[in-house]
Amino acid sequence: MKVVILAGGLGTRLAEETDLRPKPMVEIGGQPILWHLMKIFSQQDFSNFYVALGYRGEIIKRYFLDRYTLNGSLRVNLSDGSVSHYEKQSENWEVHLMDTGMTTLTGGRIKRLERFLNDGLFIVTYGDGLSNIDLRALIKQHRQNKCLATVTAVRPPARFGELIFEGERVVQFSEKPQTGTGWINGGFIVFEPQVFDYMTGDQDILESDILEVLAARGELSAYRHDGFWQCMDTLRDKRHLEALWDSGKAPWKIWP
Repeated sequence: MKVVILAGGLGTRLAEETDLRPKPMVEIGGQPILWHLMKIFSQQDFSNFYVALGYRGEIIKRYFLDRYTLNGSLRVNLSDGSVSHYEKQSENWEVHLMDTGMTTLTGGRIKRLERFLNDGLFIVTYGDGLSNIDLRALIKQHRQNKCLATVTAVRPPARFGELIFEGERVVQFSEKPQTGTGWINGGFIVFEPQVFDYMTGDQDILESDILEVLAARGELSAYRHDGFWQCMDTLRDKRHLEALWDSGKAPWKIWP
């Protein structure tokens, strides 16, 4: 099954990191968040990726070219310029790096890939959200519900602690609890190829122009994920993900 990763946005709310590189290339633990995301998929046997590029897309292209060329120990013969590897340390991924326009919106980026995706189910996700989602369970539920799309619903952690009152007395203090009822779109969206009938062009927004229309027509289901999910929207989010990684207990690290 093909996986589309939306990686073309400007990432303006993380400008401290994205002035010179696209947000998916911002590093967590020395690796781009894009790498972490692809590891989540490949650990569950999804390894055919279409990365929808836009802003500073050449940096993502260079990363994958260099990753293949420079990984592992090398032998360089300076007399003829030949390079050989002592061992090859590379993931078994097929990565399609697709230019989808500088100003194209999220739905439009998917539309531009129609000719590569119109032969079966495919998954779309954002290039800045990590999770320990069970992708097989997501797809199983999608097939059972027989809708054109299934979105993964998540409840992000609250930004602040919660006070529970009885009268004026605080009876419970909960530090940053999971949001009680605020389910949101967490990405990891499964689509049937017929969804392209609902897309028009570059200015389509995935959420308002496609998902909302599908919902209104009864063609959108939700897979509720109660486990870990965290996007990297701000510098605060990046630092939080870094701290989780440095602790050695990053919840999204489902690979050995």
